[in-house]
Amino acid sequence: MYQVFDEASTPAASSDRVEALLRELKKRRLKGFLVPHSDQHQNEFLPPSEERLAWLTGFTGSAGVAIVTASGSALFVDGRYILQAPEQVDTEIFEVLQIPKAKPSEWLKSKLVRNNAVGYDARLHTISEIERLTKSLGAAGIRLRALKDNPIDRIWGTDRPAPPQAEIFAQPLEFAGKGSGEKLIHVQMELVEAEHDAVLLTSPESICWLFNYRGGDIRHTPVALAHAIVPAKGRPTLFIDAEKVGEPMRDALKPFTDIAAPDELDAALTKLAKSGAKVRLDEGSASMHFANVLSAGGTKHVAGGDPCTLPKAIKTNAEQQGARSAQLRDGVAMARFLAWLDEVGETGRVDEVSAAIKLEEFRRETGQLKDISFDTIAASGPHGAIVHYRPTNDSKRVLDRNSLFLIDSGGQYTDGTTDVTRTVAVGKPTAEMKRHYGLVLRCHIAIASARFPEGSRGQDLDPFARGPLWAAGLDFDHGTGHGVGSYLSVHEGPQRISRLATEELESGMILSNEPGFYREGQYGIRLENLVLVRPAEKIDGGERKMLSFETLTLVPFDRRLIDPKQLMPWELDWLNDYHVRVREKLEPLIASEDRPWLRHATAPIR
Repeated sequence: MYQVFDEASTPAASSDRVEALLRELKKRRLKGFLVPHSDQHQNEFLPPSEERLAWLTGFTGSAGVAIVTASGSALFVDGRYILQAPEQVDTEIFEVLQIPKAKPSEWLKSKLVRNNAVGYDARLHTISEIERLTKSLGAAGIRLRALKDNPIDRIWGTDRPAPPQAEIFAQPLEFAGKGSGEKLIHVQMELVEAEHDAVLLTSPESICWLFNYRGGDIRHTPVALAHAIVPAKGRPTLFIDAEKVGEPMRDALKPFTDIAAPDELDAALTKLAKSGAKVRLDEGSASMHFANVLSAGGTKHVAGGDPCTLPKAIKTNAEQQGARSAQLRDGVAMARFLAWLDEVGETGRVDEVSAAIKLEEFRRETGQLKDISFDTIAASGPHGAIVHYRPTNDSKRVLDRNSLFLIDSGGQYTDGTTDVTRTVAVGKPTAEMKRHYGLVLRCHIAIASARFPEGSRGQDLDPFARGPLWAAGLDFDHGTGHGVGSYLSVHEGPQRISRLATEELESGMILSNEPGFYREGQYGIRLENLVLVRPAEKIDGGERKMLSFETLTLVPFDRRLIDPKQLMPWELDWLNDYHVRVREKLEPLIASEDRPWLRHATAPIR
């Protein structure tokens, strides 16, 4: 199994660990310490050796920061985790607060006084994050101090997992669509145009994309932990553990890059700084440590975006076709799963863990699954209201009759990454369940069918996915959509759909379309497809270049939860057209015993 279901949270150990941390802080004359969910690459998902926040607090979400002081401690999370976090941490030790309603800087000001110092590990915080915090705390006379070593690493002990050492492997040109040489030329031309001498790449996804390889250092995300310096002229250097690079990959990389050990990176940056080179750092993703290294070498970094981020997000024709192929394969697995669930879901023998296991089995039976793209969210009844709930052997619920079951999952295939969510009825749904499902479905259709001018941003489209819910006095506390990589991270920037999304959407980008509704203690509803940005079909009288979405995911929506009276005629047309396409694509590939289910699941709704 790619997914494990053991309980990873250890809140009972928090008291001793926090006390040990406070003793360490006292030795260093610090009044507080920041513990983010991050590593030196700012990865969303971390190798076990980097899970400091989970080790200290018990919180296992993918985003958050704890602050420990002698006057009290707090855990800050966003809206996705506001229900999960209090269940995982000892709330007598950690006050759980929701960002952005609560701000870490303001909380620190309430706990500390002028001339107090707060420590942080500069490798784990971005430049922009530390600059904002320094400015805010500085106004109150509170100082931030970068530490030479992380105090949690000192007290973690011998049970800390070893760093990952998975070997890297090539991503074939037939799936990448562009060779490393062509990509490097693009990056170096951008540096020349900006008059920057070099860029430090800190994102493993960017480095994997640039050099057309994949790795296995992070569960479910096929990347290798590495850094790279790309000069405007000359050969780049890849800083990666030698054990990760076998002879075939060493030969493949040799024409494009030099390879060096990770512990040589700081010296290489110092050398550039002493030469007066203009070294670009992405202040939103590069750690403060690298800015400090350059500054100590005599040169301040120049701010600029990661030059791989945008071209990586705009998929090549090969990547777009790969995404379609992966979605078709994944749709067959999902259809088989939903058919199985309809048969056994009401028997009382299916729980959240067994459902997740069964879905992974169906994906494995495609013969091309490399991994799942994240831990499956299989949530029955009230667990569905916990946005990023992960079932464990301790927490699992049996699928109750007359309830809702939410399953959010995805697969990693060589030709693409998938992510799909469906909410289905187990037994007979209530009128309220159907009403809320209908509202979420209307929000989903609004995005799927949207036409928008070139230059539109994710924040321009976000209201489309909330209008029907807003009209009913409802909303959801997460973004509407995130970017998706090509056999890379299931969460990819810069493209997204949310209130804060300022990046322009461009043809070739892949995003999720996933509005939801969550009733605490009862159920959650989320409906997610992946969509590809493409030019919109021209219409008579149209004067501007427009874009639209091609829906890639091919999985039926649950007809038992759809009241056609809730939908506008054009919305019903969209739904029926979508189901026709799902049936036509999947039926030739699905087993004969599942075809009656598929035909019923995609039958017209009038």
